[in-house]
Amino acid sequence: MDKKILLTAAIIGLLAIVLGAFGAHALKKSLSLEQLQSFEVGVRYQMYHALFLLFIGTFAFLDEKERMVIFWLTISGVLLFSGSIYLLATNGITNMKTKFLGPITPIGGFLLISAWSYLFYTILSKKQ
Repeated sequence: MDKKILLTAAIIGLLAIVLGAFGAHALKKSLSLEQLQSFEVGVRYQMYHALFLLFIGTFAFLDEKERMVIFWLTISGVLLFSGSIYLLATNGITNMKTKFLGPITPIGGFLLISAWSYLFYTILSKKQ
């Protein structure tokens, strides 16, 4: 069990709940339906990956190095993917210049895919 990964998973999950509630209630009157749906995608993927990290933190089949690779790919992916979606979706109320974030979202998605792919590869390559 890896305490650092589990604590990070708990924080990411907690923030997903808070952001989801914030989006559903506080942003409901300020954002379009399309922007709210986009915001919800960010929340959903953040929560998926909080649960993923809980699994990784307790999965005894992985060694420490393998856990850390997955951990950093996942953290980076959530920050870039969900974070950029949150900023893009709320651009109308924050008035931030967010056009540069368009290419950041798929990079975050690629990092999340990489974390899952690395897990697959690691499991596949282990000898019984």
